[in-house]
Amino acid sequence: MTEKLTLRYDKVGDILYIDKCLPYAEQESEEIGDDTVARLNPNSGEVENLEILFFSKRLLGSELLELPLVASLRLSC
Repeated sequence: MTEKLTLRYDKVGDILYIDKCLPYAEQESEEIGDDTVARLNPNSGEVENLEILFFSKRLLGSELLELPLVASLRLSC
């Protein structure tokens, strides 16, 4: 099954959510630096969701946003 990324923005909390699936209670959370939280699959340790805090401030401050992740992107059919 191909997983698609969903981007959601919470204007009140100023958080960008990047989701491969809907978050669920069993996921483990880990701060991976620079005010970014990864939500991990409890069995595989795979990153399923990211929460990027203070997102609009980063954009307006023209900061470079780098995530400590390796990504393999390809088009879904």
